[in-house]
Amino acid sequence: MAAPIQQPLQSGGGKRKGKAQYLQAKRARRCEGGGPRQLEPGLQGILITCNMNERKCVEEAYSLLNEYGDDMYGPEKFTDKDQQPSGSEGEDDDDVEAALKKEVGDIKASTEMRLRRFQSVDSGANNVVFIRTLGIEPEKLVHHILQDMYKTKKKKTRVILRMLPISGTCKAFLEDMKRYAETFLEPWFKAPNKGTFQIVYKSRNNSHMNREEVIKELAGIVGSLNSENKVDLTNPQYTVVVEIIKAVCCLSVVKDYTLFRKYNLQEVVKTAKDSSQPNAKQAPQAGSKELESGDKSNQNDPAEGKNNQQVVPQNTEEPGHTEPTSETRVVSEREAKPELASQVTEGSESKKNDLS
Repeated sequence: MAAPIQQPLQSGGGKRKGKAQYLQAKRARRCEGGGPRQLEPGLQGILITCNMNERKCVEEAYSLLNEYGDDMYGPEKFTDKDQQPSGSEGEDDDDVEAALKKEVGDIKASTEMRLRRFQSVDSGANNVVFIRTLGIEPEKLVHHILQDMYKTKKKKTRVILRMLPISGTCKAFLEDMKRYAETFLEPWFKAPNKGTFQIVYKSRNNSHMNREEVIKELAGIVGSLNSENKVDLTNPQYTVVVEIIKAVCCLSVVKDYTLFRKYNLQEVVKTAKDSSQPNAKQAPQAGSKELESGDKSNQNDPAEGKNNQQVVPQNTEEPGHTEPTSETRVVSEREAKPELASQVTEGSESKKNDLS
């Protein structure tokens, strides 16, 4: 926060105070090597929700991502940060302009070499960790992790709940999102590509975005890219993930969202036997909305309460832990009508297709 600077007292004024002036706040500092310290537009990475222990979450994330990252991309190679690429010998150093360009190029190359494959940055929300990736395709890496855990049923994390790849980020304003999504969604939905889809929306620490409006606009963009793209809330080929945190919108398109239990690492390792034994206290009553094991909602979140018509709480993934800011399930009357674009949400998924 900018600090006020008092002007000196005017001569002869006696007790008159000087008017406070405010200096412009400095920009956010960067990590070593030029990486960002906080979530911002233009990044790729992995958004991870945790169970109230962010430090442990980051440790688990590094361990898991490095394990599978080395498997897919090979071991990470490091370069001494003090070592800079040397130019070709015999270059004419008398040319000042050429020497300056060479120096700038060396600095950029040295900066890139110091950046790690995975780097944690401030997400801007509690119980949410963002791992910035470099030279990695987040959606392929996360899908590989979940696919392996789904097959082996081997639990590898304790505090990590969900792990969502983020393939792109932009400013969280409707016009910026529409402009960005028109290009971002092309690889999956622009003709001749096509597929069934649903849209999953989540907002944290943001009160100016309208959930229904965002879903309607994005669904319209998908339809405009290819008229054969159809909505499927039961078992879609693609799930468009929209995660808004403060003034940043995170976007991704993922596969097997239902099969991998909404990309929940705690749920994906459960067997069919575990999933078929609901807690007696959590059993739904006749005529009420079904409760599906997943992320626990935060009904006290003022930012979400403005846009959500009805909130159904979810069960926690791990006994003894709570996730006060994790994802909510939203069910509205609009979503019950298939002909409406705003129906393309996570809230209408069928329980019979929620595979273990």
